[in-house]
Amino acid sequence: MDLMTVLGGTIGMGVIVFVLSSGGMLKFLLNWEAIILIFGGTLGSIMIAYPWASLRWVASSVKMVIFPPKRPPIAGLIRSLVSLSEIAKKNGIEAIGPEIQRLPHPFLMDACQMIIDGVDMHILQERMEHDINTTRLRHQQQTNIFTSAGTFAPIFGLLGTLIGVVQVLRNISNPAMMGSSMAIAMTASFYGIFSANFLFLPIASKLSYHSDEDLLSREVIARGVLAIYEGDVPWLVAKKLEGYLSLALRRKAKAAAK
Repeated sequence: MDLMTVLGGTIGMGVIVFVLSSGGMLKFLLNWEAIILIFGGTLGSIMIAYPWASLRWVASSVKMVIFPPKRPPIAGLIRSLVSLSEIAKKNGIEAIGPEIQRLPHPFLMDACQMIIDGVDMHILQERMEHDINTTRLRHQQQTNIFTSAGTFAPIFGLLGTLIGVVQVLRNISNPAMMGSSMAIAMTASFYGIFSANFLFLPIASKLSYHSDEDLLSREVIARGVLAIYEGDVPWLVAKKLEGYLSLALRRKAKAAAK
């Protein structure tokens, strides 16, 4: 379980509940009309914007935010690749076969198995690049779904506010009806802003983080496997991977700064 996700959710909900309960507003927020408008409208917009092929992974994406997959650290992957290069240099490339089942990443296991099967280096490179690109596209689609939901929800909150204002004007001579109409207007805005900034956009950010980690691991593996296939000595494999890792982290930091 991701402790930061659980802790952040607990703190955020605690702060909101405390502030609302202190102002005596908590009991007024349970407005089913506003809830249906915001979440139903956002769901409908997402279904229009994305095909089922992407939407069917939403549940697993939410699960990954709470229960992230266990990935080996990059330093551990580099050590595994250097160890494989040592074995390949001493005993030949086929000698890495017995080590495949003990490797820490499925992508590395598949790549090494292709080497043992005698796949041409250029075909191996194409397959690994295709896997990385496919993974990047799938991750980006899931991130985009929640980013879009975070964009749609406040707009539906504004729509609920407009509906509530119209109802207020229509019932301006009836104070009781004016109160219920104003409640719809205010709670709709609350749910729209709350769901976007506390649910959808944080989930998108966490998915983007996991995606960057997964893609970086795969790219390091791909470069290490190709270096092993080319017959590089272990120290050169380590230098290549450390250099690429430093470059990738600098690019990521520069992109984040922009």
